[in-house]
Amino acid sequence: MVFKLGLAIASRATYTSKSLQLSRHCSSFPKTDNTFANGIQNDNKSLDFDFHHLFLSCPNAHFAKRLHGLLVLTGEAHNIFFSTRLLNLYSHLGDVSSSYLAFGQIRKKNVFTWNSMISGFVRNACFVEAVDCYYQLLGSSGIRPDSFTFPGVLKACVDLNDGRKVHCWVFKLGFGLDLFISASLIHMYTRFGLVGDARKVFDEMPVRDLGSWNAMISGFSQNGESAGALRVFEEMKLVGVKMDTVTVSSVLPIFGPLNDHVGGMLIHCSVVKHGFESDVFVSNALINMYAKLNNLRAARRVFDQMMVRDLVSWNSVIAAYEQHFEPHVALKLFLKMKSIGFQPDRLTIISLASVAAQCGSGHNGRSIHGFTIRRSWIAEDTIIENALVDMYAKLGHVEPALKVFEGMTRKDVISWNTLITGYAQNGLASDAIEVYDRMPGFGDIVPDQGTIVSILPAYSHVGALRKGMGTHGRAIKLGLHVDIFVGTCLIDLYAKCGELVEATSLFQEVPRRSSVPWNAIISGHGIHGHGDKSLELFKEMQDEEVEPDFVTFISVLSACSHSGLVEHGRHYFKLMQEKYGIKPILKHYGCMVDLLGRAGHLDAAYEFIKEMPFQPDSSIWGALLAACRIHGNVELGKVASNQLFVVDSENVGYYVLLSNIYANIGKWDGVDEVRSLANDRGLRKTPGWSSIEVNNRVNVFYTGNQSHPLSEEVYKELEVLLTKMKSIGYVPDYSFVLQDVEEDEKERILLSHSERLAIAFGIISTPHKAAIRIFKNLRVCGDCHNATKFISKIVDREIIVRDSNRFHHFRDGRCSCGDYW
Repeated sequence: MVFKLGLAIASRATYTSKSLQLSRHCSSFPKTDNTFANGIQNDNKSLDFDFHHLFLSCPNAHFAKRLHGLLVLTGEAHNIFFSTRLLNLYSHLGDVSSSYLAFGQIRKKNVFTWNSMISGFVRNACFVEAVDCYYQLLGSSGIRPDSFTFPGVLKACVDLNDGRKVHCWVFKLGFGLDLFISASLIHMYTRFGLVGDARKVFDEMPVRDLGSWNAMISGFSQNGESAGALRVFEEMKLVGVKMDTVTVSSVLPIFGPLNDHVGGMLIHCSVVKHGFESDVFVSNALINMYAKLNNLRAARRVFDQMMVRDLVSWNSVIAAYEQHFEPHVALKLFLKMKSIGFQPDRLTIISLASVAAQCGSGHNGRSIHGFTIRRSWIAEDTIIENALVDMYAKLGHVEPALKVFEGMTRKDVISWNTLITGYAQNGLASDAIEVYDRMPGFGDIVPDQGTIVSILPAYSHVGALRKGMGTHGRAIKLGLHVDIFVGTCLIDLYAKCGELVEATSLFQEVPRRSSVPWNAIISGHGIHGHGDKSLELFKEMQDEEVEPDFVTFISVLSACSHSGLVEHGRHYFKLMQEKYGIKPILKHYGCMVDLLGRAGHLDAAYEFIKEMPFQPDSSIWGALLAACRIHGNVELGKVASNQLFVVDSENVGYYVLLSNIYANIGKWDGVDEVRSLANDRGLRKTPGWSSIEVNNRVNVFYTGNQSHPLSEEVYKELEVLLTKMKSIGYVPDYSFVLQDVEEDEKERILLSHSERLAIAFGIISTPHKAAIRIFKNLRVCGDCHNATKFISKIVDREIIVRDSNRFHHFRDGRCSCGDYW
């Protein structure tokens, strides 16, 4: 459209002067831009401007400002039509401030102008400004919102109260039945997680188009309401509305959470039937669906059959392999993606960070980190920073993980959860607790399910029962105690802190439809030596028709091992395979070797290893070596240790076990030989430590260490206890001293074992008759086990000791394990 802008002035001279000014102004446009250069006829007789083409062909904000100047010069800056076109032009080019400036120059605004400004704000993600603009519109005299105002405003609402106010205005102005506004309301409510309100709007719509159905399905799906999304989809089919590619892309994600393989495959058939399989968005959704359904082969088939792939396609299939712990395939796909010209984006990097962690490749991890720094993503994207913290933590590199965390400009709750989990997974429970203690509990950073699930295992590890109880209270305040994973971690916490009654009580309160809480309570009773109770709980689990998984049988077999239930263990090992079709993994075989070996069936354990369908790892040979240590079988111990020195030569614990076997029979040359072998490889024995929580503080004692503030009092108490113990029959067992020294020195060494230091500290630091809870990182030695029985009788207290294998409840001179551990 060509607009003739004749200047209504009387003076020909003035007319000519303005014409010359405009000509000079337009001559500054680039000669190569024919539209701009020819936008003004260089003719003093006419001022015909093709503004329509000028608006359409404006290449960037710089030239938009030239055009703006042209409008000002001609006096048309106040023209409502031109100025509205100008503010739209600025907003499309991303210059919101100039757009708002043009908006402000319009003297008499109409609703179209206001709508354009609101849309400009929304287009550039200035949502708060868009809502403010809407409120200004409401305050202007003589102008009211129309049906085009509300979709943009509803999209901009970042506060639910604003959304509800806008909804009220929709009703007040009579737009409640408008199809597009109703769909926008559905999107708004589902964005805030209010799918019930969205469904109410949907149900009140007199007419629904395909977009409305899609909005409702997508809303349910995005809020994790898979069953609700499926119901709406079924309703849509019943009323005869045909799905499109958007419907398919919205409905496919629901089948993963529902674990509905058949439903997903039926939709795939419909996709093929309707000819949607060539749509790249639909194919991407199919890849994600099959990945969530653990059907990696089908996901890969969809990917391989795609004629056109975008970056999302590559990200989806790489993420599928990464999430199914096939990092090497994911890495090959990434290299192929790069070779055909696709550049990684943020989602690619997040998957690659996990791939590097799974491969154990610190080099690749550092390369990924460097790539994000070069792209300036490390300072802009919290999700990527969280992925890097997680990657370094899983690689065991906690210092780089902390460095990335400390350098984050904005930490969200996931950032804190990731670091806490990283410390806990690397055995640094005290550091995990320290991070949790300094985690803010206000604003956007409020502990969530992930926080509680991350910190509770750290408390379990060091036996910080009081701190764990405090977090339990916090979980109740946050309404998280009913969550199945939080509830399971609480069961595990109380069981591993010796409070089995409390653990059992919690088990009765959590939902028990899945195997997760059952596994925790079965394992909890098992480590306390209550094997019969563990098997009774497994029977209850079967009666309630809860399907056991591979973890369930690890817990059951471990419970049998701790209680010496050899025949029961053999029975459940067969049952797992024959009735439930669970193929044993290395952990199941490890439990069986430990069960047989601990019970003294060393030859049977060795034959069992030789009949395994795959190569035994260090856990298998380690279980056999530990059994040889208990029963003093030197020859078989050498066989097991030789295998261990091949498959896991860097684990110093196995050298210690073998040297213990030699020390028990007084073969000191063998002890020296093993120690020399460990020293030659630069290995150092893991220091033994024991912890005790007193006054909400965890005190840690190391064997032979005297750095504790009350160390002098602790050793005095031990001397007193030793005298009393000897008077009632205690005789030190020097076979547990691995040094060839004099007996008085051996007695001093035994006296300074970490668990005895912790017990003595507990006696002098806690009220009389109070139970003493000790947590030890290694197995309790036989002499300390015997001494603790005497101490429990002398001080008339229950002493609960959890070592690396199980619990020991000492009371009145006896131990709950019956000396079988």
